[in-house]
Amino acid sequence: MTIATLKDVLQPAMNGGYAIAGLVVLGWEDARAYLEAADETGIPIILQAGPGCRKYTPIPILGKMFRHLAEQARVPVVCHIDHAYTVEECVEGIDNGFTSVMIDGSKLPIGENINLTARVVELAHAASVSVEGEVGVVGYIEGGHSAMTSPEEAFRFDQESGADALAISIGNVHLNTEKSTSVDFKALGKIEAVTRLPLVLHGGSGIPIDLRQRLARETRVSKFNIGTELRMSFGNALRRSLAENPESFDRIELLSKTVMPIKETAKSILMALRNP
Repeated sequence: MTIATLKDVLQPAMNGGYAIAGLVVLGWEDARAYLEAADETGIPIILQAGPGCRKYTPIPILGKMFRHLAEQARVPVVCHIDHAYTVEECVEGIDNGFTSVMIDGSKLPIGENINLTARVVELAHAASVSVEGEVGVVGYIEGGHSAMTSPEEAFRFDQESGADALAISIGNVHLNTEKSTSVDFKALGKIEAVTRLPLVLHGGSGIPIDLRQRLARETRVSKFNIGTELRMSFGNALRRSLAENPESFDRIELLSKTVMPIKETAKSILMALRNP
């Protein structure tokens, strides 16, 4: 069985000095490409359905698609709901075959965040589903407030929430198209000193590859969320496909040309984190 939970893949990564990629899925083409990349490299992956993906495609369909792909894979595959904001969203994911959920209570006061996460943990663990939570706010490159993770709040969350992984804010930002994010190692060290959970960095596309490798090798950061980097690969490939096939109106023909470039980008991401 290749279907895995977040805990199944992050604990070995944390102990082994490498990291796992959470790859953001938007449709069939990229999901298929990610699975092919995982199989060809022999490296586990996390397929992630974020809010945009879930808004476009219903969770029951995504759950079946993710599980179908995971069941064909030769490596562990986590089927993950990313950035759910309510218990109901998490329950819907659990009921439709997802093996991991992220409950994002990061904008709530820490006590409310812990209580919300603990409620999701209770329901998820009863179904053998793992849970990621977040302390601190990871903003967006073009607007959206960031708030660095407080070590004191991270300690409370680690001790009281029951979560399996902790997403933190230490300079990382979402939707960065340039690899320029400055990671605050001093802030990270303070968080590591008072927590025990595998740590997660969202906005991984903005972190230079050599810095991702260093974080994977030297710290407890065990999961990087990668979306923008892969979307850029898809967009560039689709533009080439349209330019090279100006007479085609066949959606399948045009989109199929994006699979190989996305797969190659995904392979480079996976291998860099596995061999830091």
